[in-house]
Amino acid sequence: MSHSVGQVAAFAGITVRTLHHYDEIGLLVPSERNHAGHRRYGEDDLDRLQQILFYRRLGFPLEEVVVLLDDPGADPQEHLRRQHDLLRTRIGALQEMAAAVEHAMEARRMNVRLTPEEKFEVFGGFDPDAYAAEAERRWGGTDAYQESQRRAAACTKDDWKRLTGEFDAIHRKMADLLAQGVAAESEAAMDVAEEHRRFISDSYYDCGHEMHTGLGEMYVADERFTATYEAIRPGLAVYMRDAMLANALRHM
Repeated sequence: MSHSVGQVAAFAGITVRTLHHYDEIGLLVPSERNHAGHRRYGEDDLDRLQQILFYRRLGFPLEEVVVLLDDPGADPQEHLRRQHDLLRTRIGALQEMAAAVEHAMEARRMNVRLTPEEKFEVFGGFDPDAYAAEAERRWGGTDAYQESQRRAAACTKDDWKRLTGEFDAIHRKMADLLAQGVAAESEAAMDVAEEHRRFISDSYYDCGHEMHTGLGEMYVADERFTATYEAIRPGLAVYMRDAMLANALRHM
């Protein structure tokens, strides 16, 4: 059985544009084409795509993924063992970087002196206290959390409205690029990712590129954040994660 490029994109949670790019650079060349010349992907192709996305999720640039997957001395089981080891190592680091995730951003807002009605007005129906206890338990001792609390304490209702509107505008920019089929690794998407990072640093806490990639991982790993971005546009959580990672690699 083979699958169309659209079906594979849906399976994997990536864009058709990304699959076309993988084909163009020789990273994932579909094993079949139909009589009209359209790409068709078999089971071996899906297995390779799974390996690609494992390594991409771990932060490997495309050129390194090509080398890893085309290594004649490696076998599929070895790839899985390597990825498992990398993931276990990464888990601890991601938990530390989680001080930068939006859980902490929401937790800061608990210090704003608003009535319950005003809270819903400011945050568009989202209760900012929902994750406050969890955020404080997980990240309360970090510098980023403390800085976010200090900044939040100085914010007025109008400040929060302005910040929320500006942040939403950045998200809409990214959603528009996704809708246009612009690759997450493109200059345009990376520029919006950098705008996103700078907004966080200027408005909430110092967010370096490494911390920003951890935030992007959380958009995909935590279903609550995924749901938020999927509500803006389907596929946006993964798209933002990929653009944020590409931007970090560009600056590194």
